[in-house]
Amino acid sequence: MILKKGAGVFFAAIPAFWLQASAAALPAQKDSRPPIGIGRICDPALTTLFTPQKPLLGRYEVCTDSRPLPGLASDWKVESLESGDAFGMAGSVDRAALARLYRGTRAQVARGWTLTADRFETMTLVSPYPNARLTQLEVGTLMIRWVCDRGQADCKIKIPDAR
Repeated sequence: MILKKGAGVFFAAIPAFWLQASAAALPAQKDSRPPIGIGRICDPALTTLFTPQKPLLGRYEVCTDSRPLPGLASDWKVESLESGDAFGMAGSVDRAALARLYRGTRAQVARGWTLTADRFETMTLVSPYPNARLTQLEVGTLMIRWVCDRGQADCKIKIPDAR
């Protein structure tokens, strides 16, 4: 398959589509966001690997936390997924290298979202996670967060049953 020059726009639009299509299907989170604090390190190199280069809406942040996934997402459904399903297609990561790194091991993945008066936020948690060089799996949890500030005109998204 040969990707056209504009193919990156499709992947950058995924968060908006996902937001509209699946917000009603996912359970609303009261404000059970994973706590942000000690042990959390944000890494621009990981952001480049696992998120779109120029998202059309909102912004991405990718951080790591030394705590295990169950300690961060106790109320969220945790799934065991292959690396390709865990990380999706939005970033620039070498998917073959990622698959070799996981060697058939499934990642534990939890996904959720929160809506407040000023922002809509999605969170994907992955454990174990690859380091930025894709040379080893790290203990702890990778936190991929997409934030859409509702003050922006494009982020005034209507979500069923959200008040």
